[in-house]
Amino acid sequence: MAKIFCIANQKGGVGKTTTTVNLAAALAQIGQRVLMVDLDPQGNATMGSGLDKRALAASVYDVLLESSAVAEAAVIPDRLSQTGAGYAVLGANRELAGAEVELVSEERRERRLRQALTQVDENYDFILIDCPPALSILTLNGLCAAQGVIVPMQCEYFALEGLADLTNTIRQVHARLNPDLRLIGLLRVMFDPRITLQQQVSDQLKAHYGRKVFDAVIPRNVRLAEAPSYGLPGVVFDPAARGSHAFIDFAREMVERGLSE
Repeated sequence: MAKIFCIANQKGGVGKTTTTVNLAAALAQIGQRVLMVDLDPQGNATMGSGLDKRALAASVYDVLLESSAVAEAAVIPDRLSQTGAGYAVLGANRELAGAEVELVSEERRERRLRQALTQVDENYDFILIDCPPALSILTLNGLCAAQGVIVPMQCEYFALEGLADLTNTIRQVHARLNPDLRLIGLLRVMFDPRITLQQQVSDQLKAHYGRKVFDAVIPRNVRLAEAPSYGLPGVVFDPAARGSHAFIDFAREMVERGLSE
């Protein structure tokens, strides 16, 4: 069965989509079978994986409304399949914003994605879910479907405030909706060791969360930032970049933790 992880943070602009896309590509590059689910109506993870969100034959919207199965809607982008870092994408576009309204009166509305993924979880080693920043019915679908949450965060003061809110949300979902849900780990992103505050916050995280802080650290890297404009994960766009190497290290760490815990 697949390990299903949400990449979530209630604070925006912390690199959730960059983390999801590059982790998916890195895991695929080291031989894992990966499905990436884009739960954000902006569709950035879809576009960053090389798909045109406006041209999707079926999307996660259709899966949530039960008009399409995951196996029918998920595709492996051609540009990725040629690189050795190919992973399947269950894409999203603006239609997904309407799903929140349409699901309000539906039964099992928080568990639609969980039920859909049970039909394909034997086909993958990892399923990664890119969640929107707001706590919405879409985010709840991701949290209810997942076994754990990966939290990308910048080592800044306000990030600690957002982390407290997210861990409280995880506790509530664990208690009320998904007893399997847990915090898998914290990933330090956009990290610059030359900034004293970032080093101090990093030390605080390690002191408080211990092994929940991943050993891998994603540096602030221009090539990772440029990659989405080319419709590619940074790991594929520039494999030699420091950020790409860091994501490969993170993928290896995820495999080790995912298979041993």
